[in-house]
Amino acid sequence: MGFTIGISRGIRDIRSGSRRRGRSSDGTVVAEYTGLWGWDVVPGVRAVAGSCSCGRAGCRAPGAHPLAHAPVIRAGAPLDEVTALWSEFPGASVMLPVGQAFDVIEVAEPAGCHALARLERMGLPVGPVAATPDGRAQFFVAPGAAAALPDLLYRMGWDDPGALDLRGLGCGTHVTAPPSDRAGLGPVRWLRSPALDSASRPPEARLLLGTLAYVAHRSGT
Repeated sequence: MGFTIGISRGIRDIRSGSRRRGRSSDGTVVAEYTGLWGWDVVPGVRAVAGSCSCGRAGCRAPGAHPLAHAPVIRAGAPLDEVTALWSEFPGASVMLPVGQAFDVIEVAEPAGCHALARLERMGLPVGPVAATPDGRAQFFVAPGAAAALPDLLYRMGWDDPGALDLRGLGCGTHVTAPPSDRAGLGPVRWLRSPALDSASRPPEARLLLGTLAYVAHRSGT
């Protein structure tokens, strides 16, 4: 608890200085993810004029993957270390490794917004939910959900995740974190911001999946 309070105070101090400079600090955002929410962060590429800043011809994910050889900034790292490391990658996007603190279930944004409203009305536990500029809603859930997704859906009576436009993201993948730009299309934003309880203990996918699958099915019919 003392560590979290110290990080929080340090972030408030940086934010205060950032406001005096008239703009937000990327280092402050990274420190929130590592210090408050307990997530690792990796510096990511940007898309420039339709091309990826990685410089690779035929890049499969322009503006939407980690920088090569960039370090992982670990959750819980000291605030000074986080800001110093991030200053070495000016202009990098903020990317979160999936499969450690959380997995992601992704669905079309309209269906995701509808499902989120239903879940909140029912009082079910919901973790952070992000929206990407290409129209996807990303629900942060407990690790292991991506691998279990087909079996979970099958047990609920849904045979094909692809037909529902549901996709699980697990180990080896990364998501772009708000407020970074993704793929040159615009910023990722929160539909439901992280909170201390839901960030450190995201809900089990089974608690959300029935509603997500039902809404996704209705949206596709």
